Amino acid sequence: MKYNEISHFNHPQHKLRFEYSEFPFKCDGCKEVGIGSRYKCSICDYDLHMHCAIPSPTLFHPFYTKCSFQFMSVPPGDTPRYCNACEKDVNGFVYHCKSCGFDLHPCCAKLPMVLDDGEVKLYLYRKVSSPCHRCGRKGRSWSYRSTCKNYNLHVACVREMLVENWHELYIGHSKGRKLETSIPGLKNTLMTSHNNNRRNKGKVKKCCEIAALAVQFVISAVLGDPTAIIAGIVGSLMSRS
Repeated sequence: MKYNEISHFNHPQHKLRFEYSEFPFKCDGCKEVGIGSRYKCSICDYDLHMHCAIPSPTLFHPFYTKCSFQFMSVPPGDTPRYCNACEKDVNGFVYHCKSCGFDLHPCCAKLPMVLDDGEVKLYLYRKVSSPCHRCGRKGRSWSYRSTCKNYNLHVACVREMLVENWHELYIGHSKGRKLETSIPGLKNTLMTSHNNNRRNKGKVKKCCEIAALAVQFVISAVLGDPTAIIAGIVGSLMSRS
């Protein structure tokens, strides 16, 4: 559900307005990177993912059928916590299951079970038995897997790519740098597994193109806006690097 303007408990002094931006932002709720749809206070430069701005008080996830996740504005307890979907630290808003102790970032909790742009269809799995297209390992974290089973991508690996590349982009944009100067290695990362294959160049090229398209959609989903528009923006950034 989308509203043009909302009041939020974490920023009561001003209303937040819905906006759509191609530039990355850091969510002041979950403390993770976002792009695309957001709620923003222009006066205070305060931003929230859609999932953080309008959270569900209680959430049930098909991967954890016995769990009831409660939305919390701060992580519970005094010990560091991590997201069970992407394995990254929890530093802000979180969905927490009191009985099992599991935690999910809001954007991870709302990851689509299927990503489909008409050419590439990806399904979300808790674990897969095939290696990740990026790291080469198997059951590390939640993964998106293509229908053809040729492409697997850990949500954890996507988070790592964002840490490696999008932090540079976010900081660079805040200092007035051009958007296209960042994200140096995403596309090259996907193509390294084929570098030694000199035969069937056309087939390899098509394989890499589909893999790059797949990772665009997974990145946009992890960023909180799994739309074709945002995936296209991510793709243009990758192609410029």
